[in-house]
Order: sequence, then structure tokens, then C-alpha cells
Amino acid sequence: MGQPSTVRTGVLYGVAAYALWGVFPLYFHLLERSDAAEVVFHRVVWSLLFCLVLVAALRQREALGAVLADRAIVATLGLAAVLLATNWGVYVHAVTSGQVIEASLGYFINPLVTVALGVLVLREQLRPLQWAAVATGALSVAVLTVDYGRPPFIALTLAATFSVYSLLKKRVGGSVGALPGLTTETITLAPFALIAILWLEATGRGSFGANAPWEGVLLVLTGIVTIAPLLLFAASTSRVPLSTVGLLQYLTPVMQLLCGVVILGEHMPASRWAGFGIVWVALVLLTLDSIRATRTPAPTVPEPA
Repeated sequence: MGQPSTVRTGVLYGVAAYALWGVFPLYFHLLERSDAAEVVFHRVVWSLLFCLVLVAALRQREALGAVLADRAIVATLGLAAVLLATNWGVYVHAVTSGQVIEASLGYFINPLVTVALGVLVLREQLRPLQWAAVATGALSVAVLTVDYGRPPFIALTLAATFSVYSLLKKRVGGSVGALPGLTTETITLAPFALIAILWLEATGRGSFGANAPWEGVLLVLTGIVTIAPLLLFAASTSRVPLSTVGLLQYLTPVMQLLCGVVILGEHMPASRWAGFGIVWVALVLLTLDSIRATRTPAPTVPEPA
């Protein structure tokens, strides 16, 4: 366990990261005149620019070079980047089309989808409370499907893409730092994103220079908006226990839900509240299991004779 002051600082970094992600709907709502795909293209290009500046400033060029020299890691991060870009695109579409509430649902059920992936992909054995949480989460999706009149595609896509993205990042392991990893991801996407931006502007379909001047500024700032919470998150995870980070993560969907209902005025019928309530029961079960697991000492493994 780290020193109290270090842990306290880590918690503050974590709160700042999740709070920034929590107010994303308000930022991307300002870009509703831009197409969701165009926002993602700009987000990739400007994120790469700011990543490269940070790599130089923090003297991580050697670390980045080591990652880029490993073809297997680059291929894994490239696939992760495609999933992340898909996640970004669906999220921006949800915000600009007035579906922030459903987007927040995606991040509520994300931990449940991650647990389910552990069973399906990694063949992990779930504990009873984890099984109960996953089953309760499935029930919530069924209730919300009835409420929406369709499966909550946006929420499920956001949860699935980010869960698989996290799985791929886990396979890379601790050999890749947060900044070199993100820089590599954006490098793999940047050529396609840049070509797309140039094509949109050349055909008059881009909004960078067509809308009010602040539209272009907001598109450029998507780079900083993307990088800042990721760096805060990395600083947090290096200082606090993973169980604490797991609890902090719920701050983001709660804030996004509040943004959708209170600030952006999206309608939330009683049936939808019921579906969200079942999700929260599932998350409580998952949290209780996590707390119990961290308090239970691991069995002693006998040393080989």
C-alpha cells in the first residue's frame, strides 16, 4: 500500500479523469453540427499531434520507438485503435443525436460485459456474486429492450467495443506505457483520418472551416480533451489500488446520466428508470464481490521441492 499522501493524490487524479469523461456529453454536444465520423477523424489527428508533443516533452521517444519496432504489439494496438475509434464514433453519434442516457448505460454495463468476456474469451471461473451480477445485468438489458422497443444498441456497442479494447490492452501487458501505447494507436489510424479530413474539406462536406470559427477550434481541442483524462487516469492507476479505481469508474456514467437528464433535457420514463435500477443492483453485487475478493487472502502456493 502506498503512502497516504500518494494514495490521496492518486484518488484526486482518478476523480479528475472520470469527471472529465463525465462531462464529455456537454463538450461533444457543441459539435452537433459536425458529423460523428468527422469528429472522430479530427480527434485521431489532433490526438496524435498532442501525443507526439508530450512524447518529446517527457522524453519518451525511446519507449515509443521500442513499441513501434515490435510488429506484434503494433498489430495488437492497431486492432485496439479500430475498436476505440468505433467506440468514439458511436459515442459522438449518441451525444449529437440526443441519446446521452443510452450512452451512459453503456458505461454502466461495461464492467458486466468485461466480466462476461472473461468467461467467454479467457475461460475465467466466476464467483457466485459475479454470476449473480452478470445475470442481473442481462435482466436489465431485457427490461430496457422492452422499454426502447429495441435492444439498446448504442449502450451494448459502447460496452462491447471498450471491453474488447481493454482486453487487447491487457494482452499487451505492462510492457507498454500509457503514452507510447496511445501514440502508437493514433499513429495506426492517423493516415486514414487525415485523408478523410482532406476529402471532406475538398468536397465541401467538412465543417472545420464551414461553420462558425469556434467549430474548428473545438475540433482541434478534441486532441487535448482526449489526452488529458487518459494521462490523469494513468497517473491515478499508478498510485491507488485497482479496487479503488474500480469504484471511481462509476462517476463517469453517473455524471453522463445527469448531463442527459438535467442539462440536455432527455426524457427518462419510469420504465427506463427501472431498467437502470436493475443495472445498479448488478453493479452493487459486482462491487461487493470485488471488495470481498480484495479482503480474502490468497491461498499460499507451496514451493516446488
